[in-house]
Amino acid sequence: MSTDFFTTHEQVLEQAVAAAATRGYWSPFPESASPRVYGENAKDEGRTAFEGYQGNDFPLRQDGATGRIGSEVSPFGIALNIGYPQVPAEVLIEQSEEALASWREAGPRAWAGVSLEILKRINQRSFEMAYAVQHTTGQGFMMAFQAGGPHAQDRGLEAVAYAWQEMARIPGLVSWEKPQGKHDPIKMQKQFTVVPRGIALVVGCSTFPTWNGYPGLFASLATGNTVIVKPHPAAILPLAITVSIARDVLAEAGFDPNVVLLAAHSASDDTAQALALNPAVKLIDFTGSTTNGNWLEEHARQAQVYTEKAGVNQVIIDSVDDFKGVARNLAFSFALYSGQMCTAPQNVYVPRDGIKTADGHMSFDEVAAGLAQAVDKLTADPAKAVELTGAIQSTATLQRIDEARGLGMPVLSDSRRLAHPDFGDAQVQTPLLLQADAGNGAILREWFGPIVFVVATDSTDHSIQLARQTVLDHGALTLSAYTTDDAVARQVQKAAEQSGVSLSLNLTGPVFVNQTAAFSDFHGTGANPAANAALCDSAYVSNRFRVVQTRWHA
Repeated sequence: MSTDFFTTHEQVLEQAVAAAATRGYWSPFPESASPRVYGENAKDEGRTAFEGYQGNDFPLRQDGATGRIGSEVSPFGIALNIGYPQVPAEVLIEQSEEALASWREAGPRAWAGVSLEILKRINQRSFEMAYAVQHTTGQGFMMAFQAGGPHAQDRGLEAVAYAWQEMARIPGLVSWEKPQGKHDPIKMQKQFTVVPRGIALVVGCSTFPTWNGYPGLFASLATGNTVIVKPHPAAILPLAITVSIARDVLAEAGFDPNVVLLAAHSASDDTAQALALNPAVKLIDFTGSTTNGNWLEEHARQAQVYTEKAGVNQVIIDSVDDFKGVARNLAFSFALYSGQMCTAPQNVYVPRDGIKTADGHMSFDEVAAGLAQAVDKLTADPAKAVELTGAIQSTATLQRIDEARGLGMPVLSDSRRLAHPDFGDAQVQTPLLLQADAGNGAILREWFGPIVFVVATDSTDHSIQLARQTVLDHGALTLSAYTTDDAVARQVQKAAEQSGVSLSLNLTGPVFVNQTAAFSDFHGTGANPAANAALCDSAYVSNRFRVVQTRWHA
């Protein structure tokens, strides 16, 4: 390797490994968008870079392109008109296999070093990435900067740290000696070599292309695999920037840049399926719908498939000290990025007889009305609310809002369109809150988007039972509960452990159930139908490489 990136970043890698072990707060990538952190001109330079992409071909050279592809439209109402090289699936596979020949020989230090340098350079372009994420996903700018930038970079670094830790457990050359009593011992030399699985495919999503894409990308790259990055056709730009940076670093390090390739395609072709089913593809990372995730798990049998799919996230309200704090916290969670998060709460279970509070008994109707009022207050000022809600990424989400409204349930707070002060054509919606009964089967499916059901249950025991069974049957990434009773808290925790879902208890402050922190919170568990892996743990990285041994008599 012409540049020793591993030595350059070794200290950060050691800190990342330590942080993953202690699970405390740590991040090398500042989440503050302050000019004092990233430079006085960083935001303007990022905006200029983003605007320079619009109406032009993206500056990424990939041999074998048969044309240009790209039809991204910002959820804020701007047609991006960016063209990306369209390379046939079979050509991408061939190029990736050729690049693998030299990349696999480089070894873990080189794999990790290159990965860390890529992350560093991505971080330096966080404002550019923020605009790219904002105008492909519909996230508000600050969320796009943080979740699409430093927080996504944290998740990528976390994957590299786990990969390095697992590979470092394998010794290199060892001497083996077996005593033979009065006879001479048997002596052998044994060489253990970490080898990659092959080609990795990262299937990007339209709502969090970097945050959900980086763990798989860097887990595979840091374990010696070549990577084909297949963005969602509606959100190509953030991953195109990522691939461009990766290819520059690889070339500087003396490797074939085709170690990382972009597979841009239209929504109507079969590129995704062709890549996923190719025998050379040994690893697949997927975030998206249950239908597509299940298809990959069932059909891509030649690959190790890691999926994050859909689930029904739930909230249990048993008793509270500060109901207004609970309502504010939940309202924020309902409205954040218009519920277009895999961790967003959907079903809120409240006993039909009401709950205990520090101020006395609250009826079910009072609880439901209080949640609705908190949402209405939070979204009362459109100019402020749009920064929280962002814009609706897909017309399918708008259709779901209409479908949910048509279920005939009592409306607690209707979804209304907000005018965005900067983007007149932005599709911005407030959350829709509906009142439901626990026996209504509609609440057992995921309603992706700003749709919430306040569900009347027979009791807190019934709420816990319903939540547990829903996770087992339909999956969930988050469960939240509010109770002042330690026995109930233990009961909910046990139900969460039995069903395999992460639990948050009594969140009333500036931490929300939607959010997870790299190096501390595991995202998903891999223990229920919503996902078959966790971001990020040892299991997520350890099967991305194998160990081949050579032995001989000493």
